[in-house]
Formats: sequence, structure tokens, C-alpha cells
Amino acid sequence: MGISTMGKVVVGVTVENLMDLYEVHKGARKSEEVRRLEIPDALVDTGATCLSLPDRLVKQLGLERYRSRRARTSSGELKEFDMYGMVRLTVQGRDCNVEVAAIPDECPTLIGQVPLELLDFLVDPVQQRLVGNPAHGGEQMFDMY
Repeated sequence: MGISTMGKVVVGVTVENLMDLYEVHKGARKSEEVRRLEIPDALVDTGATCLSLPDRLVKQLGLERYRSRRARTSSGELKEFDMYGMVRLTVQGRDCNVEVAAIPDECPTLIGQVPLELLDFLVDPVQQRLVGNPAHGGEQMFDMY
């Protein structure tokens, strides 16, 4: 369940290094060796596009940089951001695999539109929480058309 803080939706999330999970699947790593973080205060930001993590968390997860991308910040400024891949993001029992944008350490973890779409969540602005997409009966699913 989300916690509302001054009109914002804040949720607890788990972020896991997807390559580590793949190595567990192949028998090359033990499950307890997967680099994962429990983040209690991720900010749901419908103005953002992707999952953004502070640099220090990207390092803790051992993610590899694979490119940079231009993005417009909330102040309207165009900047280059380093992109890292991939993680499994789990929110309220639902998970998806997404790439990560690294942001400065003073910024909170941001959950943008792409992970929200993959998780099949909508923001309930009245209750200031995430809800399952009512068009899908509240269940996580995706459309194939």
C-alpha cells in the first residue's frame, strides 16, 4: 500500500540485479548472493518515463552502464543520463524487468510511466495510492493488440 506524503504517492519497492537472477537460474550464483535493495520510499512520478535510481543505489546493485540518453528534467533542462540495465522491480507483489536511469544521490527513487504500465498500476489521486488497472479487473496483465 502506498504512503501519501504531501500529495505524493510513495511506495516500498524491491529492486534486484536481473543478471544476478539469471545466474541463479543457470546455477552459477546462489539465491542469497543476488544483489537486491528494499527501498521503502520510492516516489511514483507520472511525469517521469522510466525507473530512476540514485547513483549510490546503482552502484550497490552492481549494474553496468550501457549507454546514455537525453532527457528533459522537471526544470525543463535537457541533460544526458547514464542508463543501466536491467533490474527486476517489485511493487505490491507485482514485478517487471526494466532498465534504470542513474540520477544524483540527492534525488529519490522515481517510478515513472513505463514501469507503471508494465506493472499495470494506475495512480488514484484521491486516495494517493497505486491501484490495479480497473480495465483489467485490478489484476496485472497486458494487452496483446
